[in-house]
Amino acid sequence: MSNLRQLRRTYGFDEVAIAPGTVTVNPEMTDTSFKLGDVSIKIPILGSAMDAVANPYFIGKMHEQGALSVMNLEGVQTRYDDPEGVLAEIADTPNDMVTAVMQKVYSSPIKEALIGRRVEEIKATGSKCSVSVTPAFTKSYAPLAVEAGADMIVVQSTVTTARHSSNSIKGLQFPELLEMVKVPILVGNCVGYDVATEIMETGIHGILIGVGPGAACTTREVTGVGIPQVTATMDCALARDDFFQRTGKYIPIITDGGIRTGGELCKAIASGADAVMIGTPLAQSKEAPGQGFNWGMASPHPALPRGTRVNVGVKGTLKELFYGPSSVSNGTQNLVGALKACMGMVGALNIEDMHSAEVVVAPSIKTEGKHYQLGLE
Repeated sequence: MSNLRQLRRTYGFDEVAIAPGTVTVNPEMTDTSFKLGDVSIKIPILGSAMDAVANPYFIGKMHEQGALSVMNLEGVQTRYDDPEGVLAEIADTPNDMVTAVMQKVYSSPIKEALIGRRVEEIKATGSKCSVSVTPAFTKSYAPLAVEAGADMIVVQSTVTTARHSSNSIKGLQFPELLEMVKVPILVGNCVGYDVATEIMETGIHGILIGVGPGAACTTREVTGVGIPQVTATMDCALARDDFFQRTGKYIPIITDGGIRTGGELCKAIASGADAVMIGTPLAQSKEAPGQGFNWGMASPHPALPRGTRVNVGVKGTLKELFYGPSSVSNGTQNLVGALKACMGMVGALNIEDMHSAEVVVAPSIKTEGKHYQLGLE
């Protein structure tokens, strides 16, 4: 007799709300900073390692706003001496040809000499240097980046586990990597309690949470794999808290993808995230190298593209995105102001306090009483 399989209910940002606290505080009193290893960041926002939102110039501009941006070591910045023309080609290509163009662009080999050069260019802006690499190339490229001055390594793939089967004799071992490079290592992406726990036990310094929620990512459509971000964040936050209780080591988790508005940023933090990673909101900034477009890291896969180029437009400056003044009423600007206002409403003086805020299931939170806003009357 077969066992019946039951579906577990999971939740995304649109299905939950944050309950106000019993005590409120002045938003100006709140502290939004967080630490990852020995790297301190003023606001809990990391820039995705996408070519449309990460070149040395842009990373410097992110630093000026108090955020940290991650550069992809396997993107156009390390394949081309002058990547600006390549970025323009991607932006100018018609929709029906863009996948083929990106597959061509990303088939050009990586030039290892450019790794150190780009790291030095990032450091010259005054920013900390965080770079992203896939597991297959981590042992080759991470030491080169650290030797050039990189302050953090992000080991990133669509789905990351501590136990991976492959045909290679020996795959990437995180404890071995920690011995190889003496900088904080951020690993992603995962969505579950057990996997997050196993990754933490390897000794890494932080975990990225999320599979497929990004605006430029089509992993969920192509493969059917993913967990909505609120549930994924809560499950991994519980793993972090249990690991801390057991070991005394606090491993920050960063919700990666699916965050466009201040409300979604606040819900991610209230769900247990120590910070968030965003891509498309940054691609909409005047400073972004993508010229109003964004595309995922998995887009150029030669056989199974799992991303698409998205026309996101140019909405404003990075300063307006993070601190306002907001020229729109849809919550897509002044993200830090929204976070501070929310922290004040729930009585949270810092990010850790936000983790104690009550999150409730609220499927009508975006539609209740909003008939005029939604154009229904």
